[in-house]
Amino acid sequence: MGKPHPMELRSRVVEFVEEGHSNREASRHFRVSPRFVNNLMKLKAETGSLAARRQGHGVGLGKLAGHTEFVRRRVNENGDLTLDELCVELAGRGVSVHRSSVGRLLHRLGLSPKKRPYRPASNAARTSGMRASTG
Repeated sequence: MGKPHPMELRSRVVEFVEEGHSNREASRHFRVSPRFVNNLMKLKAETGSLAARRQGHGVGLGKLAGHTEFVRRRVNENGDLTLDELCVELAGRGVSVHRSSVGRLLHRLGLSPKKRPYRPASNAARTSGMRASTG
């Protein structure tokens, strides 16, 4: 995500538009996108401020915010849970999330998920990678 435009530029753009120029003229004059000018004027009208709004998502504001203790408890009780199994258990609690969201939550909590479900070992014997030399 990019950085917000400087406050000086923001104030100059608003002054230019308030002098009677159009938003498109301001975008050409200051070499910014028309969308930036439109959003800036909208921000000024709504808040009275030119300060940039907060970027990104807040920590813990996702669907799983209220379920962190449940996930922590389930992983501690049964360390062999897969991400898919956790998703099913969360769906039982009324939360529909993708396995990647659960994986990110586990990472934030410092927990490690099992990568795939248990599969018994195959019956095939291991063979050496070396061939017998003929000579």
